[in-house]
Amino acid sequence: MQGTVDGFSYGAVTPVAAYLMACLGGALGLRCIVRSLYNNEQAWKPGWLALGAASIGCGIWTMHFIAMIGFQVEETPVRYEVGLTVLSLVVAIVVVGVGVFVVGYRGADGGTLAVAGVVTGLGIAAMHYLGMSAIQMNGRVEYAPVPVALSVVIAVVAATAALWAAVSVRGLLASLGASLVMGVAVSGMHYTGMSAISVHLHGATGGASTGDSPMSLLLPMLIGPVIFLVLAGAIVMFDPLLVTGDGDQGRPASRQGTAVGDADNSVPRSGSSGSLFEEEPDPERRPHGQHEAPRSAYEW
Repeated sequence: MQGTVDGFSYGAVTPVAAYLMACLGGALGLRCIVRSLYNNEQAWKPGWLALGAASIGCGIWTMHFIAMIGFQVEETPVRYEVGLTVLSLVVAIVVVGVGVFVVGYRGADGGTLAVAGVVTGLGIAAMHYLGMSAIQMNGRVEYAPVPVALSVVIAVVAATAALWAAVSVRGLLASLGASLVMGVAVSGMHYTGMSAISVHLHGATGGASTGDSPMSLLLPMLIGPVIFLVLAGAIVMFDPLLVTGDGDQGRPASRQGTAVGDADNSVPRSGSSGSLFEEEPDPERRPHGQHEAPRSAYEW
């Protein structure tokens, strides 16, 4: 028997909320990755990259399961297995982290970006379908191959674009715009994958199923990633370089240039113990430098 699948049981509430969470995670992740490029602070770079990866991963995972709150099959209750649901969150953060660290340390040249984008995109798709495998119901979920393949392609393209934006987009407004596009791509990937679903019910309908209901499991589990995103947002908002915006992207270079210029200009002033004395005597006068001082003293 064919089940009646409804992915929008709460109307536009779940897709809009899911999209906003994907945008929030993307925006925070992009800003953290941009921050890792400031001043070449190697000691802090891994921390900013990890925070960016976790923000993007949590945003994608939160988007997925907020959208899944609106998923139901009319003929049977839908529940979720806790272990696979948590594992899907770990997969999301880890695979995004791989892509972010590769691009963060090796740059966004064509080959590196392609490899990192494919790995990250496949990981995002794996997170989606791993989360779908956590569904427990009195039926069997089947997938149409074409929408599944299309969802994987969208995930790879979205991941590649996100990684490119992470190391190429500097402006605050540009980062926000890129995060909005990321939200569209990730949400599009999710709902494309969901369009591939059909449910074949087992015999009697309404049978008991193991696992936790969407509200009892997903809502409490979403609290943790949402709190993390709020804390990550606070870190980004209170970081001076990110608050002052992208004019700061030029600051490291200008500071370095100023330091070099100051060093050059300070040679005659602060370097009096070396620079002044090296400028006065010519190479040919240096041997007579010790006799000239006493002689000029006697002449005075």
